[in-house]
Formats: sequence, structure tokens, C-alpha cells
Amino acid sequence: MLRWDRLGDERPGPYAKSLPPLPGSVADWLATGPRLSDLATPVLTLDRSALAANAGRMAGWCAERGVDLAPHGKTTMAPALWDLQLRHGAWGITVATPWQARVAIDAGVRRVLLANALVDPHGLRAVVAARDADPGLDVLSWADSTDTVAAMEAGAGNPDRPLAVAVELGAPGGRTGARSPAEAERVAAAVAASPVLALAGVGGYEGALAHDPSPESLATVRGYLDDLAALHRRLLPAYETGEVVVTAGGSAYFDQVVDALAGLADDRTRVVLRSGAYLVHDDGFYRGISPLARDGADRPFRSAMHAWARVVSTPEPGLALLDAGKRDVPFDEGLPEPQRLADDLGALSRPLTGEVTAVNDQHAFLRTGEPVRVGQVVRLGLSHPCTAFDKWTWIPALDGVEDSDPRVAELVRTFF
Repeated sequence: MLRWDRLGDERPGPYAKSLPPLPGSVADWLATGPRLSDLATPVLTLDRSALAANAGRMAGWCAERGVDLAPHGKTTMAPALWDLQLRHGAWGITVATPWQARVAIDAGVRRVLLANALVDPHGLRAVVAARDADPGLDVLSWADSTDTVAAMEAGAGNPDRPLAVAVELGAPGGRTGARSPAEAERVAAAVAASPVLALAGVGGYEGALAHDPSPESLATVRGYLDDLAALHRRLLPAYETGEVVVTAGGSAYFDQVVDALAGLADDRTRVVLRSGAYLVHDDGFYRGISPLARDGADRPFRSAMHAWARVVSTPEPGLALLDAGKRDVPFDEGLPEPQRLADDLGALSRPLTGEVTAVNDQHAFLRTGEPVRVGQVVRLGLSHPCTAFDKWTWIPALDGVEDSDPRVAELVRTFF
């Protein structure tokens, strides 16, 4: 278990968005049995039962297919939720930056997969120092060019414990990553020749190559994954670590990753998915593209996040302005969707039809043919957990979210 429970001693005071001013600690406030109605709008909340169900569903799916999971921690940057994932059997936690790695290490994560190039000198020194001070801490980072290898060599500096590095394979038009298998092999040779680095596997990200589940997109993803598998096979004689990692998998195509890569797992090779959005899921982009949401999958993921926004103006027929905007809700992968309407936060609600057509910094434009009045509260479904969490420092997690005035059972702290 991680050391995140010490966050209960923190005192957010009057500065935590949507929480009442807390005279004491988080733990003190939770002990009073707060309810949804004790919060202010706008507010982002989590559904604890959905979080647990999603964690268990993904853990079981991976176990059935013989692959491991190192969920991407940058999705939530919440040690409490990383802890939930690790308790459900996650192999490690993935991060994207040296600072995120420091957060994970300080929280007690024992296996950190840095799915990026570790070239910032300060970040490199901090990560290497933390690893050298702790024999039980494993860190695996990436390299996609010989220049990356040279930059890492300048700061890694410990031949007694070389830093484990996976070669990142990319594709034309993608994000980072060597643009051809031949270039990736040259990077692997440079890593293997370094006295302070150790060649430990291959990795990549297929999600940058497609954005929908069309046959054309799936074929593009599969072609890339086949190249990644072939690269791993060619590098087998060059690996320098006892355990080798082959890693891919965002949250949109992890079924394709398993189909292409799971067969590589053996006594030495570990196939690791890095999917992160599954835990929170959503009512938008991932609802439409996740392998456990499309095609009538058995026991699909459930959205574990909602925003609650109050009607602050009804300036013309059919238009209501809500008090949640770009500072509060995600909008990069689709606008929020209105789901339910209540007379107040925590009151019984009923289904609401309509559409959010735009968001400003602090307002959402709700178009609806139903009668709504100033002061009522709308529950919103959201799209894209990555850009929901980064707007909140403390997120109330509810028990019995479908009940009237559900209990706030936990405050989830984020670090962005």
C-alpha cells in the first residue's frame, strides 16, 4: 500500500475549490460524515463503486490474457487512485515526466515506468539518486535516438547500477519514437554500448496513430504493433537485463496490443499495458472507443466521474447558463453532456435532455427544451479524464452516487 494516507492530515483551509472552508484536517472533516449537499458548485465528484469495478474489470481482463498492467499515472496524478490500481494487481505505475516520477517515488511506488526520454539534467539526477538510494526501486525509461542516449549518459553516471532503458519505436506522423525499425536498432546498439545504461526492452504508443475504431485505424495500429513485436525479436540477443519489458497500450486500443504482443510473454519477457483512462472512464471519447465499451463487451467500464453545475442564468427561452466552464470541466475530447436535473445539490434528480453547445472560462451553455430555473443543479457527464482531473486539487469521492445526497467518503488529492 502506498503512503498516500498521510494526505488525511493536510489542511486545505478555505482554498480548496468547491469544498467548504475546513477548520481542521481532511480526516477531521470526513469524520463528520459530509454529504454532496455540503459542497459548492461547480464540483467534480468520483463514484467509488465505479472506480472499484473498473479496477477489478481491467485487472481480470489482463490476467486472463497473460499480460501485466502499469497504468498511466498522469491520467489522475492521484496517489490514492494509484494505490487502488496497485491493490488490484497492477505491476507498476507509468509516468510521463521526471517530476511525475518523483511524485510516484515519494508516494511509495516501487516500479516506475517513465514512458518518455529522461534527458532533463535535474530530473535525471533526481530520479537516478532516488533509485540509487533504494535497492528496491526499479525505474525504466525510454530512448528514441542516439542523441537521447548521449544526454542520458551525461547524467546517469552509475556503472554499478546502470539505468534500465527501453528503445521507443515510433512511426511517421506519430509522436516520439524512432521512425523506423532500423533506426531503433541503432538506438539499441548505443544503449548497449553505454556503461551507465542497460538495454531492457522496447516500447511505444499506438494511440497517436489513430483516433477512432474504424477498420482503417485498426489496421494502422496493428501494423505498428507488428513492427514493435518484430523489433523485440531482433533485439533478443542484445538485451542486458534479466527481465525484459515490451510495452504499449493506451486506453483506446489495448485489445489490439494484446492480440499483437501477448504471445511475446515468456519466462524472461513481460508484456506491459500502460492504459490509464480505464479506471475513471468517461461519458464521451472513451465510452465510444474503449475496447470494453464498443461491440457490446461484457461488463463494460462505467464512468466514475461527474460534474455538478448550477443554473445561474436563463436569459432567453431554451438557454440556461451553468456555473461550470473551461476552468472546471474537460472540453478537448467533447463537451459535457447534461444527464440529470435536481432542485439543489444532493436533492433527488430526474433525467434531463439537452445539449451543452459551448463552454467559456466559467460558464457552460445548456440548450434544452425542458423548463429549468435559476438555482437548479445539472449533473454532467464528462469526456476525457486526463483533462478533468488536472483542474481539481481535491476531488470528493462519493458512496451511493445514485442515492439522494450521497456521502463524501474520501477526498482524492491530485498533483498536477
